[in-house]
Amino acid sequence: MAHPSQLGFQDAASPVMEELLHFHDHALMIVFLISTLVLYIIVAMITTKLTNKYILDSQEVEIIWTLLPAIILILIALPSLRILYLMDEVNNPHLTVKAMGHQWYWSYEYTDYTDLGFDSYMIPTQELNPGQFRLLEVDHRMVVPVESPIRVLVSAEDVLHSWALPALGVKMDAVPGRLNQTAFITSRPGVFYGQCSEICGANHSFMPIVVEAVPIEHFENWSATMLEDI
Repeated sequence: MAHPSQLGFQDAASPVMEELLHFHDHALMIVFLISTLVLYIIVAMITTKLTNKYILDSQEVEIIWTLLPAIILILIALPSLRILYLMDEVNNPHLTVKAMGHQWYWSYEYTDYTDLGFDSYMIPTQELNPGQFRLLEVDHRMVVPVESPIRVLVSAEDVLHSWALPALGVKMDAVPGRLNQTAFITSRPGVFYGQCSEICGANHSFMPIVVEAVPIEHFENWSATMLEDI
């Protein structure tokens, strides 16, 4: 999860997020090289004492500075389009969860089960146990099996919300009257924190998202316990 004074991204916990990190480094390297070249040319033009007032145009230079940016944009666009395709692809999910945004909490419904659903509220600061994170813990986590394709159907009951988990590379808008879908695969067990990423009212900052990825055996035990408690 994020920590104070953090400059980079959170550690990737899904294949899509790993691809996003690689693409970020790829694009940043290209931007750095271009910026260095432009800065060098600017400094050279300012400091040089050599001028040629008789050169009015140059066909070769115009061809180069037209084709070169086009090639660079293609090198950036191709991996970006690939990742967009991967983020939109939902293949044979092992589990489907419906996430509904409310003012100001989330509710989850496991559509593969009968009557398995619950509301997820933020735990107030005064009720936290030692070691828990302020403004991030919830009373009921969304539990999923690790290394399994999970489909999440996202919508809202009242106003616009956004279901976002940075470590998994997931962000999907929750729109009233519209059902959006996203998918992810957790590559390791753990607890992953997110926040509503769409300003939705006075308590927008107090509706965290917590996903816990566990082995399939633990998930089956958890789901059986939840069904017994309902």
